[in-house]
Amino acid sequence: MPFFTVDGQALHYIDQGSGPAVLLAGSYLWDTAMWAPQIAALSPHYRVIALDLWGHGESGRLPPGTTSLDDIARQVEALLDHLQIEQITLAGLSVGGMWGVRLALLAPQRINGLVLLDTYVGVEPEPTRQYYFSLFKQIEESGEIAPQLLDIVVPIFFRPGIDPQSALYQDFRAKLAAYTADRLRESIVPMGRITFSRDDLLPRLGELNAATTLVLCGDQDKPRPPSEAQEMAELIGCPWVLVPEAGHISSLENPQFVSEVLFTFLAERNR
Repeated sequence: MPFFTVDGQALHYIDQGSGPAVLLAGSYLWDTAMWAPQIAALSPHYRVIALDLWGHGESGRLPPGTTSLDDIARQVEALLDHLQIEQITLAGLSVGGMWGVRLALLAPQRINGLVLLDTYVGVEPEPTRQYYFSLFKQIEESGEIAPQLLDIVVPIFFRPGIDPQSALYQDFRAKLAAYTADRLRESIVPMGRITFSRDDLLPRLGELNAATTLVLCGDQDKPRPPSEAQEMAELIGCPWVLVPEAGHISSLENPQFVSEVLFTFLAERNR
């Protein structure tokens, strides 16, 4: 498994396939496994890079000086330098889209295409921010995501009709339950606070290249509803697409649809 040390910590990533480079940037509380269907679909034709957020998957703890999503964007640009990748198409879901837009604004020459999935780069609505912060406080104090909190947190990521006994649902619940107190306090909770206290990038969306940008959203996404996707797409001036029968983790809830949209988008970018 490849690692890249940046700001004193080891960032874990997958590097699979060859051809034009695609960077898959995932959601808070998920690791590279959330992209498994897309990695399988794209890597026969493209060089697919996917990475674990700090404290997630195999990555090390959140570096002490990392205090904003701009820091994450800078760290990922350093990874691209390390891999000697001049240009990428970036597909960012949830927090992956939040820092992905920052990378596109920081280094526009590095991005030849941008797909924003189930994400929002405006500020978090204040009631939601306060609610999430109250959950973080409980997790920090107890050193675990207790069963009653799992009952609250896990459903947020899926469409309302999902079978709670399904492997997708149960595997995610088990992964959250297994986090150690140190990992929660050093990385998961601070990463959540960074994510949900982000600054407002909506005024800068017009700087993105509308011709090479696409917005996707699960039609049943609860934390990042389609209205937010539409708002961002209109500010960018780019198309937006609803992913049918999908909640927040559309890459796993309707993997074939998401993979096909990405494949078509990539084909157009790399003609």
